[in-house]
Amino acid sequence: MFPRQQEISSKGLRRQKRDWVIPPVNVPENSRGPFPQMLVSIRSDQDRNISIRYSITGVGADQPPNEVFSIDPVAGKMFVTKPLDRERRSSYHLRAHAVNMNGERVESPIDLYIYVIDMNDNRPEFKNQVYNGSVDEGSKPGTFVMHLAAFDHDDNTTANGMVRYRILSQTPHSPIPNMFTINSETGDIVTVAAGLDREVSNPGKYSIIVQATDMEGNLNFGLSNTATAIISVTDINDNPPELTSRTFSGEVPENRINVAVANLTVIDRDQPRSPNWNAVYRIISGDPIGHFTIITDPHTNDGMVTVVKPVDFEQNRAFMLTVVVNNQAPLASGIQSSLQSTSGVTISVVDINEPPFFPTNPKSIRFEEGVPAGTSLTTFSASDPDRFMQQSIRYSKLADPAEWLSINTTNGQIVTTATLDRESIYVKNNIYEATFLAVDNGSPMASGTGTLQIYLIDVNDNAPSLLPRESQICERINRNAGINITAADSDTDPNVGPFVFELPTFPASIRRNWTVSRLNGDYARLSLRIQYLKPGVYEVPVIVSDSGNPPLSNRSIIKVKVCPCDENGDCTLVGAVAAAGLGTGAIIAILICIIILLSEYTDWTSSVRRREKERQTKQLLIDPEDDVRDNILKYDEEGGGEEDQDYDLSQLQQPDSLEHIISKPLGVRRVDERPIIPESQYPIRPAVPHPGDIGDFINEGLRAADNDPTAPPYDSLLVFDYEGSGSTAGSVSSLNSSSTGDQDYDYLNDWGPRFKKLADMYGGGEDD
Repeated sequence: MFPRQQEISSKGLRRQKRDWVIPPVNVPENSRGPFPQMLVSIRSDQDRNISIRYSITGVGADQPPNEVFSIDPVAGKMFVTKPLDRERRSSYHLRAHAVNMNGERVESPIDLYIYVIDMNDNRPEFKNQVYNGSVDEGSKPGTFVMHLAAFDHDDNTTANGMVRYRILSQTPHSPIPNMFTINSETGDIVTVAAGLDREVSNPGKYSIIVQATDMEGNLNFGLSNTATAIISVTDINDNPPELTSRTFSGEVPENRINVAVANLTVIDRDQPRSPNWNAVYRIISGDPIGHFTIITDPHTNDGMVTVVKPVDFEQNRAFMLTVVVNNQAPLASGIQSSLQSTSGVTISVVDINEPPFFPTNPKSIRFEEGVPAGTSLTTFSASDPDRFMQQSIRYSKLADPAEWLSINTTNGQIVTTATLDRESIYVKNNIYEATFLAVDNGSPMASGTGTLQIYLIDVNDNAPSLLPRESQICERINRNAGINITAADSDTDPNVGPFVFELPTFPASIRRNWTVSRLNGDYARLSLRIQYLKPGVYEVPVIVSDSGNPPLSNRSIIKVKVCPCDENGDCTLVGAVAAAGLGTGAIIAILICIIILLSEYTDWTSSVRRREKERQTKQLLIDPEDDVRDNILKYDEEGGGEEDQDYDLSQLQQPDSLEHIISKPLGVRRVDERPIIPESQYPIRPAVPHPGDIGDFINEGLRAADNDPTAPPYDSLLVFDYEGSGSTAGSVSSLNSSSTGDQDYDYLNDWGPRFKKLADMYGGGEDD
């Protein structure tokens, strides 16, 4: 009933309204009807005075799922219109409303609670139909294996949703049909008996069917479902490996390594290719040096006896090995090793023909150099390691760089065939090496090589020679004048320095004009004894002796140029020419040629500057008659035939810029402007003159000028700016053309065509 509120009197007294509460309504799920089925009646106490209309709101009424509940709007009776399912919705909360005919609320809404009563209409369900678990073989009773769980959608607070488990069957039945049990409430499977053996329960798996029943396992009223549990028995190392034979045998060639000589087989019933199955072989006796090792084949588990150190038939003809085998993983607790895990292995060594060897290799001996041919040096013989074979050895020469030695083919005696020379190019650090070959007559034949090292002791067989062979000195004696001389000797200590330098007694002029003073054991100084010596080239003999026993001496000649010197002690140009043996006439001719060349060069350079100035003052487009860039240019020189046909015409064009000139490689260029690049380095006249220096200097200057990219032009007069060093002549007029004696100028013919005129003038007769 809806509560009602009403005023009692005008004095403020009112009657309290009663609060009506409708208790929860319980509706069993899956009801068979008939529908609609009345659940409760709702009535307002104001329906006596006015007409009331009733309605309900909420989930199941006007909200999805709609029309599960309905109400008679006049009588207020509420109905359920269809069967309810607790697993979809276990309760409903509705509100009942009362309004008058105008739709005005006459009562406050009332809460209605409808609870769906559970019925056992759902079976237990397993998440998977097959569950996988494992347990070690040999596990004790009570060992946890795996867990299974089923879910029932019914109310688990009632018997409808309370699930219980049991094992229906076990496959295989060995060793007993009931090896496992299951906790009926939790679904935990544990072992119930001992005797799990992976090798017996082939293939090491158990299949168990588990049943889950609701109604607390009541088979008469409960609903059931089943699932399968696959239990794998995990392997443990409970089977030691067993060798298939008590003895094995094999053979090995001597001096061979990394070859398998015997094969050991083993049986292991544990899981293949697992640490419990993998075999590990060890040699426990019969191989103290470690010639052999045993390698396990990962696929077959066989043991391959392999040679790792070469064996020698002459030392061991056979080996008796004791081998033990174990697994990679240790045996399980309580498992004893099998007696068949140990075997004997016999390895026979096969003799093969081994090469001869030289006991001392390389062999070193010491001999003095210079021993004559036919000298017996030593016996270089080889040994045959095959002591049980009757074989002979023959010797031959393999390498003898200087062809100094021979070897006896039967006994290995080394005899010289030439004189041994320590100073030979084939001797390195006083040692001469030769290689010999020793070959036996086995089948097949074998050979070995040996090296003989001959240390050659130095003897004093090389006389010293004077250094330097040429030098110069000032014509007048001074405090610092002199030539430092030394000696070169191919020998070694103690047959070299200190050296003794002395002048010969004949001719007498040598000691009259020159003197030698000792500086140290290796150096001396040659200097003038007299105050002045006429310029020229003098051949001064010097006797050099070494410190050998007995000492060796050598008379050497040093060519000394005596010349006038400047204040710095350097030979002047005139002095160098005079020292070279030229007369006054030759000197005058050379100077005249130089003056002519300089004057021609001056005229040419002024002409070039003039033409350059005129070219710069002209317009860019000049008269074709004035443009000589593409005209024939005359260079007073005939070409070289076909070699001159390869011209670069771009060199004759007026350049717009100098970038292409700078970027081109060095060489002869024909351009109208001077290239902006570093100038060439012309040869510098040496301070000490030599008779051949003048010609060499001129030729070097010619080559430098021909290849000078900065010297314009390229086929005209060449410039030689060398004028000598510190000439004492004031002018050309100061030269005296008379000669103090006969002078032979025929050597001017050897100076080339440029000096042919001078040779014709002076070489044919007496001076005018």
